[in-house]
Amino acid sequence: MEIARAAAALFVRQGLRATRAEDIAQAAGIAPRTFYRYFATKEEAVAPLYAAGAQRWSEALRSAPAHLTVLEALEHAVHHTLTPGVGVSTGSWEWVRTLIRLAGDSPALRKVWAEVCQASEQTLAEILAARMTPTALRTTPAAPVPVTPHLRFAAAVAGAAVRVAVESWAATSSPPAGPNGPAALALRNLASLRDFEWATEQAKTDNEGT
Repeated sequence: MEIARAAAALFVRQGLRATRAEDIAQAAGIAPRTFYRYFATKEEAVAPLYAAGAQRWSEALRSAPAHLTVLEALEHAVHHTLTPGVGVSTGSWEWVRTLIRLAGDSPALRKVWAEVCQASEQTLAEILAARMTPTALRTTPAAPVPVTPHLRFAAAVAGAAVRVAVESWAATSSPPAGPNGPAALALRNLASLRDFEWATEQAKTDNEGT
């Protein structure tokens, strides 16, 4: 993570194009060969930071109170990860803004961002599957719940609601808190999904029977 932070600091301070992998290695206090042991390109160096944000979002959803509906759990996760000072400090959100903007201008960095978002969708699908399937209906309490195509779609919808909010905010000069911040935008996106069928008909039937 230290390498990722060093890379992000350089990208934010002097720009992506002006930053070399060797500069990142020097800033992180490592040899260039050590850098290339972990990352193939300078853009890949910030993947751990992108992934850390995605993981905070996933874990907040996983730990949401069990009595919440899926939509309420998603809103809970937004409050706990996109509200400045709760998930990420206000100052760090300016780093997020710059890194998201850079991803929009650099195909290589955009690829890193897209891969992290795709991996996050898979994790979200697994969390949604676990929330929608009562323990009593599993073969064993700890058994993994199958991720159906519908759950993958639901995860993609939920992930897009948050991703688009963050990207839309990053494209503006709005502060991270307030009515145009990433949390507010994500909540508005989720509000538009109130009629979305998060569970399949079979899952709803199973839940009603428990």
